[in-house]
Parts: sequence; C-alpha cells; structure tokens
Amino acid sequence: MTVSIKTDVPILGFAAYSGTGKTTLLVSIIPLLKSKGIRVGVIKHAHHTFEIDQPGKDSYEIRKAGADQMLIGSKKRWALMVEQEQDNPIDRLQEYLSYIDQSKLDLILVEGFKPEAIPKIELHRPSLNTPLICRDDDSIIAIATDASINDDHNLPVLDLNDHAAIANYIEHYINEI
Repeated sequence: MTVSIKTDVPILGFAAYSGTGKTTLLVSIIPLLKSKGIRVGVIKHAHHTFEIDQPGKDSYEIRKAGADQMLIGSKKRWALMVEQEQDNPIDRLQEYLSYIDQSKLDLILVEGFKPEAIPKIELHRPSLNTPLICRDDDSIIAIATDASINDDHNLPVLDLNDHAAIANYIEHYINEI
C-alpha cells in the first residue's frame, strides 16, 4: 500500500457505499476510543454543498453577505467556514489535514475520501448488493461486515455490529504503527 497522505498522527479511513452506516459507526466508536484515552479528530467528506449554520443565525447571514471566511467561537468550541471558488474547489484530504491541530490528537478518523491512499476499514453490508471495495483498493486493511462474505481477500474481518471489537482493533492498529 502506498500512503500519499502525510500526518503527524495515525490516520484511518472508513470506506463504504452510501447508506452503509459510516457515520453511525463513527458516532458509536468515538466514545469507546475516548474512554481508552485516545484523542480523536474526524474529517468527513461531503459530496454536495452543505450548511452547518442556519438561516437567521449571525454566522450564516455574515457568510451569505460575502465573507470569504467566517470564524465563530465561544468558550466551548469554534468553527471556521471558508467559501471556495466553485471552479477551483479544494477536495483533497491533505488540504483539509492542514487545518487540524494534530498536536492535540492521537488519531485522525476519515469518513469518505475513498480514492485517497490511506489505511481504511471497509464497511460492507452484503444485503446492499454492492461490490467489495477491497478488490480494487489495496489501502483497505480490514473489512467490517454484518454478514459472512465469500471472497478471497486475506483481510481481517470484523463484526460491523460489534463496536467495541472495532474500537479495540483501531487501538491495536494505532499502537502498532
């Protein structure tokens, strides 16, 4: 596997077709990883334009008024929204990684960015009738599935519904790097 992404901490992606449950899994395993003392950052890919602030909120109105960058902050959190030129969008994982303070993390989890050459766990539900991604992606290091799969892949197979086992696998993975 050729890893083209440079990070200061381990990075691990989740690759799956839409509707497989990537976000549901992340929401379940992040607290388990945190309970192990692992500081987790997440980068999630969105395929379309999206809004994180709502019409009527100050940050939304300021951004819609033409601010190229809008940072909103409080004692508890902050968020930076950056408007991009439509004909020159940043959609590379390496670019997004530059915005994360990796010195405060032990692990970066990535949802989406299937084409990127980073270690990934493939989520696979045979009931969705989608092909295995690992057949064409040598950066897949394990498969998490909710049913048996008949494929000669030589990868560890995890139970997609056993979130504790997946968190343990991730902990072991980052300790081995």
